[in-house]
Amino acid sequence: MDVRQVLKALPHRYPMLLVDRVESLTKGEEIHAVKAVTFNEDFFQGHFPGAPIMPGVLQIEALAQAAAILGIETLELAGSGKLVYFMGIDGAKFRAPVTPGCLLDLKVSFLQKRSRVYKFAGKASVDGKMTCECEFTAMIADPPE
Repeated sequence: MDVRQVLKALPHRYPMLLVDRVESLTKGEEIHAVKAVTFNEDFFQGHFPGAPIMPGVLQIEALAQAAAILGIETLELAGSGKLVYFMGIDGAKFRAPVTPGCLLDLKVSFLQKRSRVYKFAGKASVDGKMTCECEFTAMIADPPE
């Protein structure tokens, strides 16, 4: 999936869109997506001036967006208006900094599926070196009125 297809699957837009493309997706199982981290990202202005590092919470958000694409594609909900809401994060660990110029690999797999609630395992890495890992829960729901 290129960025145009990502935009069809997710409601996120700049500056909160954190998935640039999908390298592979196996419905019901796993996704490998990529975020191209550039110096032009808004958060680098303040985190940290002179030593820019992508905030860990945004790495988790990127993993969650990849998981949302996996869920939307698995359930064939693209264009339905359904949203994927974060419910919880477990065991988040940050292993290495992510800096401008990196290609952040986002790998997410299903751990558990129950009606509208799903549990995922996510790992982010740069050049094969893990930067972040966590498990998280999300649910599919209608948007607020």
